[in-house]
Amino acid sequence: MELLEFGHGGARVVAFPTSRGRFFEWEDRGMHHALAHLLDHGHLHLTCVDAVDGESWYAYHEHPGARAWRHEQYTNYVVHEVLPWTHWRNPHPYTILTGASFGAFHAASIGLRYPDRVNRVLAMSGLVDIKWFLNGFHNDTVYLQNPPDFIPNEHDHARLEQLRRQDVIFAVGNGDRLVHQNRELSGKLWGKGVGNALREWDGFAHDWPVWHKMVQMYIGGHD
Repeated sequence: MELLEFGHGGARVVAFPTSRGRFFEWEDRGMHHALAHLLDHGHLHLTCVDAVDGESWYAYHEHPGARAWRHEQYTNYVVHEVLPWTHWRNPHPYTILTGASFGAFHAASIGLRYPDRVNRVLAMSGLVDIKWFLNGFHNDTVYLQNPPDFIPNEHDHARLEQLRRQDVIFAVGNGDRLVHQNRELSGKLWGKGVGNALREWDGFAHDWPVWHKMVQMYIGGHD
């Protein structure tokens, strides 16, 4: 697994690529330039990670259970290897997970599942309900990875308090076919007393120039 690192201090940001994207996608698309001022001045520390979407959700030749399990292995990699590594590189206590489109699923799935480790989730134009990919298949592994499933059934007081301390932002175009998923998950969070921001942008808003503006608007400000 490869990754890219930008910046030297400040809030730690872990960025996930879009569908079947690689760790260099954010660099290729200039997302680090959108955050250049914050990176250069020590306000943000950006880590761009790789993904295994082609071996998990997009591996249609595999059984859905195997695809979900491959993603579970990826989740463990992010939580138990990437996050500790970023903390070793920069011990700032504030951690942000973000991604656009399919990358937003990774950010929301991991961030909401591990609220004790993540302070902010920014899901941009996001797929946030993975059931779309599984043709009705469901098991405990899928349940634990899918926020629209596990959030309504969260009753643990300590975990709910951790979720309520998070900053959760869904930024999505009001003409995006994924907007309804975002509205649903936002509502389910509010139903558990978990405040979140649903920011609907005009039009489709599902492209890199818009995501540049979103990261500038919703990530900055933590030093």
